[in-house]
Amino acid sequence: MYKIPLNEIKSKIIESKMLTSEELESKIKSKINELSGLISEEGAAHIIANELGIELVKSTESLKIKELYAGMRNVSTVGKVIRKFEVREFNKNNREGKVCSIMLGDETDTIRVVFWNDQVDSLANVNDNDIIILKDVYVKENNGGKEIHFGDKGGMEINPAGVKVETVRSTTGFNRKTIGNLTEEEGVELMGTVVQVFDPRFFLVHPETGKRLQGNEQGITPALSYVMNLVLDDGTGTIRCVFWKEQTNYLLSKKEDEIKEYKENPQNFEDIKTDLLGEQFKLKGRVKRNQMFDRLEFNVQLVQKANPEEELARLGNNS
Repeated sequence: MYKIPLNEIKSKIIESKMLTSEELESKIKSKINELSGLISEEGAAHIIANELGIELVKSTESLKIKELYAGMRNVSTVGKVIRKFEVREFNKNNREGKVCSIMLGDETDTIRVVFWNDQVDSLANVNDNDIIILKDVYVKENNGGKEIHFGDKGGMEINPAGVKVETVRSTTGFNRKTIGNLTEEEGVELMGTVVQVFDPRFFLVHPETGKRLQGNEQGITPALSYVMNLVLDDGTGTIRCVFWKEQTNYLLSKKEDEIKEYKENPQNFEDIKTDLLGEQFKLKGRVKRNQMFDRLEFNVQLVQKANPEEELARLGNNS
């Protein structure tokens, strides 16, 4: 089963006009009760959509980025390169490897595309704003977001003749919203001031997949990764923002080795925290609900320092 966000499943069912919002909520509760609570809301909504004959997923031959869901295989999509990240090298069982990623966007959404080992070489001639066709790739979930990976049949075509991506969602930005008006499962742009900074947390991950390791796995030389949190305030409210590894690098303008030094010398991070307080940032990402603390949090995908001139021009255009 594809991992389609609950809000999107509900929207597709309501858009079919076969059920009203109230009727759908009632049916979801009934379905969960019918199955003795052994199914989630997402699962119940999936079943209801299937019973009504509603197509949740289109043919995977050529999909917009927003139509890609974790679990899909052999899909194709087209997008424009928004950002190309640095190549990262790792060592597993005394064998060296490397990984690199790009952020791809179209008019509907953005997504990270991951390249491993020999695949990294295909990025040598890829630059920002290039148009890329991805064929026979698969989609997986990572840290609450979606990623594209290449299987044995996966392929890429760079700047194909006659193919254009006129509008890119990240170029105009996700829809700007205020913190006080955020809702769950939303991709938005926030602009605000840093009012609280937390120390980075370090943990061990699989050197290839990047997944967090739960224990000492034999035959694997783990890699060290990290995540950082801060609180952003825009005058309408505050929200905790989560920066995973690469976003932390961009936020702090530091390389991986520099940040890892804070694991052994956490006191050296105090000056960084002080410097960040009061700084203004423009962040793009997705709103998620932290189930443990029952609060909305913001998973950051792109980090930019706020530009005062740009913000003043924006206010002028909206006045």
